[in-house]
Amino acid sequence: MPLILTTPPAAEPVSLPEAKAHLRITHAEDDAYIAKLIAAARRAVEQATGLRLITQSWSLFVDRWPDCPALSLQTAPVQSIDDVITYGEDDTPAVVDAAHYFLDHAARPARVVLRHGRTPPRGGRPANALEVRFTAGFGAAADVPEDLRQALLLTLAHWFDHRGDAEGAALPLAALDLLGSRRIVRLA
Repeated sequence: MPLILTTPPAAEPVSLPEAKAHLRITHAEDDAYIAKLIAAARRAVEQATGLRLITQSWSLFVDRWPDCPALSLQTAPVQSIDDVITYGEDDTPAVVDAAHYFLDHAARPARVVLRHGRTPPRGGRPANALEVRFTAGFGAAADVPEDLRQALLLTLAHWFDHRGDAEGAALPLAALDLLGSRRIVRLA
């Protein structure tokens, strides 16, 4: 079940000036490095929680629809289902009518659910026969919950202070504490 980022976030949840203020840095010599740390910290927070912070587009590929009427999108929050596509034996795509399914964005992780009485869509090829294209994230930077932004800033500061250290590679404990209640647990 590959989950593929198709359109990355247009911005980060924390701006360079915010990060520099948090780090108490007034010079510009480390700006490029700090910008890279912001993006890396966002990705680490997203990986640790299963959440997407800023609006971004994804594609989930599955071999077939599960036996139950719901297909997990493996992430949250999901803003919209853009398309559900089946692929024939000759790789020809066919868009599934949106009237056949709905987004259960209250579930964590979010899921696509077939409406009552609808037949699950089927593709013709044996692998990655179905694709769900969707938009995920809280929205813009201002929409990201403060605890997630704070965990990102704590991670950024930890990595900045411990650059080059083996101990600095992991998320700091304070950030993990903030993220604990937000984690999406995946069972194989």
